[in-house]
This record gives sequence, C-alpha cells and structure tokens, in this order.
Amino acid sequence: MSMITLQVAEEGRIVIPAEIRQKMGIRVGDHIALSGSDGSPELRIATRQQRLQHALELVKQHTTTTDSVVDELIRERRQAAVDE
Repeated sequence: MSMITLQVAEEGRIVIPAEIRQKMGIRVGDHIALSGSDGSPELRIATRQQRLQHALELVKQHTTTTDSVVDELIRERRQAAVDE
C-alpha cells in the first residue's frame, strides 16, 4: 500500500479514503483498533475482527492440538466423569 497524506480535521478526525477501506475490508459501522508503540511516530489500524484473527493465528502457533480448546475441554471432562 502506498503512502498517502491526510489532513486532521476538527476534534482530531481523519477520513480513511475509500480505496484503503476497501483493501482493508473496513465497512461502515466496524469498530476500529488503533495501536502504536511508545516512542514510535507510527499508528497501526485494524478492525476488531482482524485483530481477533491475528490473535487466533498467534495462539495456533503455540498449540499442539488441532481440535478446538472447547472440544478438548469437553473431552477431558467426559473422561474425568468416566474415571469417577
């Protein structure tokens, strides 16, 4: 994505151009997450859904099971009930 220049309007508002919203999958009504690092002049933008998807991908990198955590928990509880 190329760099664009925006002007900050009253109350700190900026308008994300339609082309960028379309490329990022941002729709009217979406909740947007803004993040930045201390000391960095850069600002990152993503939808909540994009942040959730990224978090899920990070979790998948550190898990060994291919099942969902919920399915695994149910299986463990059922086994514990059988063992009693």
